[in-house]
Amino acid sequence: MTMQSPAPAPDTLTPDTLTPDTLTPDTLTPDTLTPDTTVPPVERRADLVVIGGGLGGVAAALTAARLGLRVLLTESDPWLGGQLTVQGVPPDESRWVESHPNSASYAEFRELVREHYRRHAPLTPAAAADPRLNPGAGGVSRLCHEPRVGALVLEEMLSPYLSDGRVQWLREHEPVAVERDGDRVAAVRVRDRRTGVGMRLSAPLIVDATELGDLLELGGVDHVIGAESHQEHGELHAPEVADPLDQQAITWCCALEWAPGHEEPVPRPALYERFATVVADFWPGPQLSFTDVHPITLETRHRSLFVGDPAEQEETAPTNDLWHYRRVRSRALLDPSAPGGEITLVNWPQVDYWDRPLLGVGAEERALAEHEARQLTLSLVHWLQTEAPRPDGANGGRGYPELRLRGDVLGTADGLARQAYIRESRRIRARFTITEEHIGREMRGEFAGSAEFPDTVGTGHYRIDLHPSTAARTYVDIDCFPFQIPLGALIPTDVANLLPANKNIGTTHITNGAYRLHPVEWSIGEAVGALAAICRREGADPAAVHDSAELTGQLQGLLREELGVRLEWPEAIRRRLPEAEGSAA
Repeated sequence: MTMQSPAPAPDTLTPDTLTPDTLTPDTLTPDTLTPDTTVPPVERRADLVVIGGGLGGVAAALTAARLGLRVLLTESDPWLGGQLTVQGVPPDESRWVESHPNSASYAEFRELVREHYRRHAPLTPAAAADPRLNPGAGGVSRLCHEPRVGALVLEEMLSPYLSDGRVQWLREHEPVAVERDGDRVAAVRVRDRRTGVGMRLSAPLIVDATELGDLLELGGVDHVIGAESHQEHGELHAPEVADPLDQQAITWCCALEWAPGHEEPVPRPALYERFATVVADFWPGPQLSFTDVHPITLETRHRSLFVGDPAEQEETAPTNDLWHYRRVRSRALLDPSAPGGEITLVNWPQVDYWDRPLLGVGAEERALAEHEARQLTLSLVHWLQTEAPRPDGANGGRGYPELRLRGDVLGTADGLARQAYIRESRRIRARFTITEEHIGREMRGEFAGSAEFPDTVGTGHYRIDLHPSTAARTYVDIDCFPFQIPLGALIPTDVANLLPANKNIGTTHITNGAYRLHPVEWSIGEAVGALAAICRREGADPAAVHDSAELTGQLQGLLREELGVRLEWPEAIRRRLPEAEGSAA
């Protein structure tokens, strides 16, 4: 048989040059495709389309597949996991995450992470036998682990459904357009970031699980960005005047290893002088410093990189240092003969970037913000290696050259996370908006407890934690009660078949500070996946389920009885009674 050589590819593909010979994977690249190329998109249809593979997106796809639905899942990155993996942030969790888990599937994820380390890490016998193994012995969570391990475990959880076809995962696909038909989303168009090839995805229900609520803007869905005014919802800590550009700082995280004997200095970044000298009005000095602000009291504080031996476990090491806070590899838990050093994830106030917002601005402004956030993180690493004061007197008392970037645990070559850590998204105008009055301890009373919602579809807890913002506002870090996730906060007012499954639900700028964390995002996605199953079975839209006490009860029964989701807290925990504070062991 004679093989025919393909025709040479033109420099650019246009309608005039598209032929069977030129339309190949090698020619369909972002560099060769031009805006006027008219390539008919591939059509795909399923029971559920999930755009975004963060924790909410994975939970929605996993839940829907386990309930028998066919799911199309897209993610712009090669990894799944969003804030946990792609953005490089170990899980921020409720103090009751072990004793009162939010859901069986999130508990399953956590145990699979532990099992990964038991199978593959050179743990000491005591560490391997610990039922509550914390691989990094970090202080921020009872499960500090490497982002790459989180990505592996999430793919493992989806693996049976990827194999049987119930879930089709389109890697490195980003949404570029939303087709509307009245109050419905007819389809979402996505683009392969590697080839530029387009695809048209449709389903009875569409889920926006993107990190910034991309479908809300693309589809013209009514939404909010930034801070609402005090007058709008009566929130105690809301600003007097609404400001859409008042958005929480982003952070470009990195991984650092304590590696004596290895010197891999980061070159001085172009913006180093700026970050080493400029002082924000609400900050006590330049960010390249060990002096910062206590998030709750707003008092100036000083923290060291290490206090004592960096290889000590969190239980024995002082807690007022930076290193142990988000440590993800602890030498104390490993066999003494094992190679490699301590690793920590840098998500510290020193790398909170608050100069420019990401939302409500043009593409160039957003790209500049992301570039400067990366520059800030690289500047901090350079400062740590070369200029940071060193109490032990080594290296002339300045700099820690033993520190080196470990991009491999983040899946990058440059040592930084794959994407910036996003704390705030576009938020739907929902049927019901969760406000500070529903969960804030100061607004409700010391032991009043959170509001109880008859349409609860999940639970969560974290402080209302707002980092400094792009409006030159300092921390808003206030106590709140363990809360519920009301179904009404997941249903937009103006679109019949679109559901949010990330930080884009019906919260405010204030309450997003509590609902934005890892296990809550998972619970939101799980509720959305179960809601999709009810909608398919009953032939109903989400609003019809919400309007019907019977259907809402069916959804709650499915979540509680079949999926093992916690829909309410024990009364002592909900009200934060003194006896509940000791039940978090």
